[in-house]
Amino acid sequence: MANCSNCGFELPAGAVYCPKCGTSVPKTNEVPVSPLSPAAAVTQGPVLATWGERFVAWLIDFLIVSAVAWVIRSLAGLGSVGLFPGVPNWVPFLNMGLTEVFLFFYWMVMESAYGKSFGKMVMQLKVTRLDGSTPSIMQSALQSIGKAFILWLDVILAWFVFAKKRQRAFNRLSGTIVVRGK
Repeated sequence: MANCSNCGFELPAGAVYCPKCGTSVPKTNEVPVSPLSPAAAVTQGPVLATWGERFVAWLIDFLIVSAVAWVIRSLAGLGSVGLFPGVPNWVPFLNMGLTEVFLFFYWMVMESAYGKSFGKMVMQLKVTRLDGSTPSIMQSALQSIGKAFILWLDVILAWFVFAKKRQRAFNRLSGTIVVRGK
């Protein structure tokens, strides 16, 4: 088994990223090259998306889904009804409104089927497993919980616990990563 060139962690077979530090792993049939050589971009594999790129993709998705949810709520005469009538729509670090439920299912379906949402398509990002494949529906559901219902807690944990890995807590729990690429 190979070890990560950055942190020394033992890599699982077929890993494209180190599960511990998020560093791209060169393919096993390729010879490591100097980071300054032209071939370095080819052998280093996909690049982790920045927090800024991920935020813009999230904002695009949020605006699209919020507009659809607003139309549905307006046509159904629901106004701003939350998921649980009589309970405030916003509890610290937990949003449980209709829009959040739509966001959860939107991300779960889009990212398990295509590896990306419309926002990620615009930003040329995709969600992958650590081996580079498209996440399963369960992985997509798990990582969607964080960004749909408890985003602020998820992001705060990411900034302080997983900052170098550029993973939200729920990406980490689901074994997914967001990378640049079509």
